[in-house]
Amino acid sequence: MLTAISNDSAAVVIVSNGPGELSTWVKPVVDYLVEQNHKCINSNLPKYNLVLTLVPCPHATGQEFSVANDWQIFDLIIPAKRFLKLLFKPSSFGNWPKKGVVIFLGGDQFWNILLAKRLGYQSITYAEWIARWPRWNLHIAAMNEEVRNKLPKKFKKKCQVIGDLMADINNNLSPINEISNRKWIAILPGSKKAKLSIGIPFFLEVADNISENGDDVNLMIPIAPTTEIKDFLYFQSDKNPISKYYSSKIKSIKKIENSIFDFVLETCKNTKIFILNQNSNHNILSQCKLALTTVGANTAELAAINLPMIVVLPTQHLNAMNAWDGIFGIIGKINLLNRILTFLIKRYYLKNKKFLAWPNIKANKQIIPERVGIISPKEISDEVIYLLNKNTILLEQKINLLKIRGKKGAIKKLSNLILDTIKN
Repeated sequence: MLTAISNDSAAVVIVSNGPGELSTWVKPVVDYLVEQNHKCINSNLPKYNLVLTLVPCPHATGQEFSVANDWQIFDLIIPAKRFLKLLFKPSSFGNWPKKGVVIFLGGDQFWNILLAKRLGYQSITYAEWIARWPRWNLHIAAMNEEVRNKLPKKFKKKCQVIGDLMADINNNLSPINEISNRKWIAILPGSKKAKLSIGIPFFLEVADNISENGDDVNLMIPIAPTTEIKDFLYFQSDKNPISKYYSSKIKSIKKIENSIFDFVLETCKNTKIFILNQNSNHNILSQCKLALTTVGANTAELAAINLPMIVVLPTQHLNAMNAWDGIFGIIGKINLLNRILTFLIKRYYLKNKKFLAWPNIKANKQIIPERVGIISPKEISDEVIYLLNKNTILLEQKINLLKIRGKKGAIKKLSNLILDTIKN
């Protein structure tokens, strides 16, 4: 933890879990709250401590505490491994103020309710798709009317449609000299070990194929806050069992000075991929022509900056679940259960799941391509080169992504709900 909180102010406690939620939900909201705390315009508004509580989650990377700690904006950060201690003995983390609010911004909504009751605070849930436990929330901040319509009639008065938090992502398209007038492709291999174990060797080979066959194409990887450079070296090595299926390897990774990029990765086939720190890089990413990404929060973030994309999920490696985290990793080490689980995912989940990418889910139709199945890096690289020469298709994607973006202002509306709650 950073510091123990004191009881001479109110507490704003944010519950969250994984890297996507931290970067696209928590950080923008907390930045706004910090700004309001410094202004102190309203004399009726008490000073408030900002607390981040990370909750147990199979999708977390384990680096979330370090990422949030680096921001230096929280008065207290409680790691996921200490969440149960928080529930059983809150006093071990300091003297909690009498007044406070707990806000759900990722994880399981039940943890939010439970913690609010334990601390004696009000609860606010930001609901992207569905609001669970509405009875126990003071406010439900809904992404859209569909969320509100799913609520029982007696709870709809608690719900305010605030819009999509990601719609407030700053999409400043001012040109950057270092990358302007060039074809750039962003590659997002994932942030969790399960995805990186597939994504790094797979996308390295995609990059080599693009470099070999594409015309003046430049490549960048916006590295996730929870990913480290050493992860690239590890997952392309023999230590990762999936890497043996791919020929592309890393020759070197070098630090770059006086550049918008932090590192340059060079493969053994002399393909250069520039590594970009993911913090505050939306302006850079938005100037790419196309992105290659795995499923997950990445697809929502790319949609928010209106960047065309191809979503890639190679299913030929699902049986390599011993390289996964969480319960899948445990099951994956048991050969028979591994085979059964792999069969069920391929046969039922992926076959019956209509869409996997956030923009397609929100639009309820395919507006960006999802490549799910037994696919090769060459198939993806060929599609990339094809799309780079078809500006009309990329423009259509951009138009469709723009249509599904919500109105701006969700961060301010949610923050005002929080501030009104601790004021009253």
